[in-house]
Amino acid sequence: MTDSAPAIPRQTRTQLWWEIGIVLALSLGASAVYSVLTIVRRVLAETALADQSAGLNPSQSPQPWIDLTYQLLGIAFGLAPVALVLYLLWVPRESAFARVGLDRTRPGQDIGRGMLLFAAIGVPGIAFYVVGRMLGITVDVSTSGLGDYWWSIPVLILSALRAALLEEVIVVGYLFTRLRQFGWNRWVIIISAAVLRGSYHLYQGFGPFLGNVAMGLLFGWMYTRFGRVAPLVVAHLLLDIVSFLGYPLAVVLMPGIFGTA
Repeated sequence: MTDSAPAIPRQTRTQLWWEIGIVLALSLGASAVYSVLTIVRRVLAETALADQSAGLNPSQSPQPWIDLTYQLLGIAFGLAPVALVLYLLWVPRESAFARVGLDRTRPGQDIGRGMLLFAAIGVPGIAFYVVGRMLGITVDVSTSGLGDYWWSIPVLILSALRAALLEEVIVVGYLFTRLRQFGWNRWVIIISAAVLRGSYHLYQGFGPFLGNVAMGLLFGWMYTRFGRVAPLVVAHLLLDIVSFLGYPLAVVLMPGIFGTA
């Protein structure tokens, strides 16, 4: 990915800005707005930030089959913005999958780089969360509120895949492509996308905000270096699977860190 981009007509630029605004309003931009409001509410609350909690993948019904139905529908509908941006990026003679590097042309490289990213981010990410909890700037993040059902683990894995595709395809693949069309400098794009990534994690506290900004900087650099979003999806998927499935064990091993007082 280079720092040069062909000029686009003024009318097209206006249309693209509207397109970006609509896409973000339907997806992670809205999440960022709500997340900012949530952290303001948390800071103003009488309860200390460290004694507050946030839940991911909550149960939707006490009846297992209804809960499963809700979970699967939530995952399916949650991928709609991903389908939308891929549709918007599709051009003649080049699919959107190829354009953002989510095709099957380099499976070995994509998986290998994704696993390396996972190894580079995983341990520091856990350490960052632990330090944030100790400093009182991170809330307790419970990653699974599902019951002990046969389908709980598959649903959590699908939920991790949804999050990986949603964030990496939209924040990196789509947004980087569009902002390059405006002629933005590479590092301006990387930093802007990283701040967006951190902002929709603010509901978890200031620690996750900083951690996700750092992650966004690394992911953004990787994308500008190799031009493929697939390794980022692999790394993000592995990170979330470990987070979603490993939380109950973490609570048992470190109840003072993974859990509210």
